[in-house]
This record gives sequence, C-alpha cells and structure tokens, in this order.
Amino acid sequence: MKRRVAREKSLQALYQIDIAKSGAEEAMESVLDGAPTDEYFKKLVMGITENREQLDGMIRDNLENWTLERLANIDRNLLRIAIYEMVHSEDVPVSVAMNEAIEIAKKFGDDQSSSFVNAVLSKVKVKSDS
Repeated sequence: MKRRVAREKSLQALYQIDIAKSGAEEAMESVLDGAPTDEYFKKLVMGITENREQLDGMIRDNLENWTLERLANIDRNLLRIAIYEMVHSEDVPVSVAMNEAIEIAKKFGDDQSSSFVNAVLSKVKVKSDS
C-alpha cells in the first residue's frame, strides 16, 4: 500500500472511530475490507489513537475562532494525521506531511477544507520551527 493510500485509509478508519465509536482494530478491519493490513496504515491509526490528546491539544492551540468540536470530522482527522506525521514520523518531511493532508482534503473535504488544513498546519509548523 502506498503511503497516500495508507493516509486515506487512516482517515476513513479515524472517521469510523469518531462517528461510530468503533475501536481502532475494528475500524481498521472494516476499512481494509479483507485486504491485507499495511504497517504504515496501522502505525498511523494506532499512533493517532494513542496520542490523540497531544494532537488535539496542538490543533486547539492553532485554531482561531473555532473549537475542535466544531471542525468537520474530515478536517479534524486530517489535521491529526498530518500533525502526527510532523511530530512522530522521523522519515516523513514536514512539507510532505502538510502537502499530503492538503491534497487529501481536496479529495475528501469540502471547498474550504484544503485552505483551512493548510492554514492550521502552517501555524503548527511555524511553532515547531521556533
């Protein structure tokens, strides 16, 4: 599985976890639909689930006039994926994590999602650079 596909499948699993209150393992199995698991996909879903409080705190710290709970589920989970990669994946450059999230937002989000995701991630990047 290519990393882009792993990110998209992770987004779908995280969506299920949020909406259907599924467990991580159950959500991953559902998304894979019988296909073999992928290590990067599993790393993302499990890592985001385990570090959710930290990731959500970083999102909250970089929102203006929004609350985490008001964010669209797709946008919130894309931010979690990108910030997880930015902070916890040494083999993924920050610019790649940001670009991937923006491109996936164009595919799965609404008309404003890519701009919104870009704005929040740019703030996260600036803070992590300093």
